[in-house]
Amino acid sequence: MTDLIPVFDGHNDILYRLLMAPAAREAIWLTGEGKGHLDLPRMKAGGFAGGLFAIYVPTPSKGDDASIEALMDRPPYALDLPGQLPLGPSQVVAVEQAGHLMWMARASVGAFRLCRTAAEIEAARAEGVIAGVMHMEGAEAIDPGCDALHAFHAMGLRSLGPVWSRPTAFGHGVPFRFPGTPDTGPGLTEAGKRLVRECNALKIVIDLSHLNEKGFDDVARLSDAPLVASHSNAHAVTPSTRNLTDRQLDMIRERGGLVGLNFATVFLRPDGRRDPNMGWEPVLRHLDHLIGRLGEDHVGFGSDFDGATVPQGITDVAGLPRLIAALRVHGYGDDLIRKLAWDNWMSVLRRTWGR
Repeated sequence: MTDLIPVFDGHNDILYRLLMAPAAREAIWLTGEGKGHLDLPRMKAGGFAGGLFAIYVPTPSKGDDASIEALMDRPPYALDLPGQLPLGPSQVVAVEQAGHLMWMARASVGAFRLCRTAAEIEAARAEGVIAGVMHMEGAEAIDPGCDALHAFHAMGLRSLGPVWSRPTAFGHGVPFRFPGTPDTGPGLTEAGKRLVRECNALKIVIDLSHLNEKGFDDVARLSDAPLVASHSNAHAVTPSTRNLTDRQLDMIRERGGLVGLNFATVFLRPDGRRDPNMGWEPVLRHLDHLIGRLGEDHVGFGSDFDGATVPQGITDVAGLPRLIAALRVHGYGDDLIRKLAWDNWMSVLRRTWGR
């Protein structure tokens, strides 16, 4: 890893892969089974030195996954939001995924470590150990009174998105629409406002990715922490509901926050398609726009590995050096690249967590 620029990644979904195939978890994580985007050997090969690992409670399948993907291959599209999930079953799934993350640390025999502070992440990097931070994508497993938030925090939870793209007790996610804007519904509920206050008290990052525009504004008004969108892109380049408007980017800059560039093709391509057959231009256009709007100190990576289709130039986590090479060809110097790859995430985490 010494010859690679280390990358801290703001979002991945390998815990969902493990949830779906628990009997194969050793092959998925330790040796790689030739599928997905992440495993321990490819992370080492690609310079993946740390990241937020998402706990995600899936929507029960209605058997129409293929038809939904087909719609996203042929924009315009407008996918209905699934309904709110019940608390009890969601907690069971979330605890299981938290257990998978802890197992990953134990099974890797020192190659991967669950971290709770920025100092622990930096120490892991210095030792050549990959750092994992527990994140929650959608707060279905948290009760409206936020008691479970304290329990998950004790397990290591340090970053939380109040919603995925469906409603929760706390707020409303954006539906998958292209073209569309993030202004898709009401703001935070009273429970959502309580959640923001409790996350501030516990120094948990509040992730704005997937939250609709009115909910975003509510968090900005209530929170005393930097505004962070772990895996989102620029609406001015790709007009998806999941991408951030210039107004939102300006608010994130003013609060000293960060946006992690999402590698999902549907949020990168100007035409909103899933097709991975694309050059580097859409990636570079988004980065140029984000840097131009936010400044060099407030942009990072938020890959969405194992949760989305990514460009063929990246393919999987082992392709991160190809992305770095493309940034150099585009004219980004190593100082800027190191900010995007590592330093900016460390800065915002220290300022949010306090250590």
